[in-house]
Amino acid sequence: MKIKNKPLSYARVMALPREKRRKPRRPGRFFRCLLKTLSAGELKDVDFRLTRQGMDRLGPEEPALFLMNHSCFLDLKIASAILYPRPFNIVCTSDGFVGKAWLMERLGCIPTQKFVSDPALVRDMVYALKQLRSSVLLYPEASYSFDGTATPLPDTLGKLLKLLKVPVVMIETKGAFLHDPLYNGLQLRKVPVRAEMRYLLSPRDIEEKPVAELNEIFREQFAFDGFRYQRENGIRITEPFRADGLNRVLYKCPVCGAEGRMEGKGVRLTCGACGKVWTLSELGALEAEDGDPVFDHVPDWYAWEREEVKKEIENGAYRLDLPVQIRMLVDTKCLYTVGTGRLVHDGTGFTLTGCEGQLVYHQSPLASYSLYADYFWYELGDMICIGDGKTLYYCFPLAGGDVVAKTRLAAEELYKLRMDRG
Repeated sequence: MKIKNKPLSYARVMALPREKRRKPRRPGRFFRCLLKTLSAGELKDVDFRLTRQGMDRLGPEEPALFLMNHSCFLDLKIASAILYPRPFNIVCTSDGFVGKAWLMERLGCIPTQKFVSDPALVRDMVYALKQLRSSVLLYPEASYSFDGTATPLPDTLGKLLKLLKVPVVMIETKGAFLHDPLYNGLQLRKVPVRAEMRYLLSPRDIEEKPVAELNEIFREQFAFDGFRYQRENGIRITEPFRADGLNRVLYKCPVCGAEGRMEGKGVRLTCGACGKVWTLSELGALEAEDGDPVFDHVPDWYAWEREEVKKEIENGAYRLDLPVQIRMLVDTKCLYTVGTGRLVHDGTGFTLTGCEGQLVYHQSPLASYSLYADYFWYELGDMICIGDGKTLYYCFPLAGGDVVAKTRLAAEELYKLRMDRG
């Protein structure tokens, strides 16, 4: 999938009128049927199967909040198939509207900006549930998983449920990450995909439980591990490209400590600094040629990288400083390429400068609990996004190796550290 993109000067982009937010539309049966039909082919390819738990508690016309884990684009196709013919609005990223706002609105999509405070989103969800009598599909993780485990959830989720006062249903996919992991560059693997749809909370449950307990329930519901699921279920991935791009996730060598020197190619992951070689097995395990993998489980390696980043932050050593190409989003007409600049990230947050000195933007570590970052974003490249409710800056690294995963880890750890300090 690509996105409409054109070059325009920073000054001209900033002078463009901002679009007014429109209320959500209840998707008509034609568009619901269209989504289901367009989803059928890939679901057949992955031998999709669904199990239901307690769904008899939800009335056929009763609006509900559907929460779903986020692994790949297949998630939307799954939801479109299993929720049909129930009308539902989809909370999705605002860049998904670029060049196709008319269609997205009629499909019932509600735009929001990832990891940016958006009070209007809550109003739109309430409007969809109460006025349109439509359900709402929400991916509370907001971004795709990098390593097959859950990304951080917002602490405001429990408060949101208290406000919405509707039943909550969990949709958990299994195998979707293995079918299309973000790091693998849109190369699909032949993996069976399953989903469980379970009635989680009634309005009365939500009313009786404190926010902290609700948040703990969600953390438990979103505790999954795609690579462990693969191993425990004996799912063999035989594609010869299964390690392509794995260096985007496993960017730091646990043997020599070098960063940005890892290369995932074919079925192997190699450190260009010390020469250590791992093979990603058909069952998803890391096997070292010298017999000592250090980490044989991808999420364990990624968790170690998080701890390494945390140590850098605590020691005052963490700093990202690299040249980037800058694209901006200010409306749904186009993504605008405005030039180049530098992105700096340290204990004070993000600072983006560029466009011949015209652009200077700073973002505090407390601006968000996580970071919108992506690999091969709309086939343009690896990307880090910062910004506010009016303007988003999409930064594409021009040097520095694999920095996207580390930057997201650092943003999350900086946020937690600042929150702990009050």
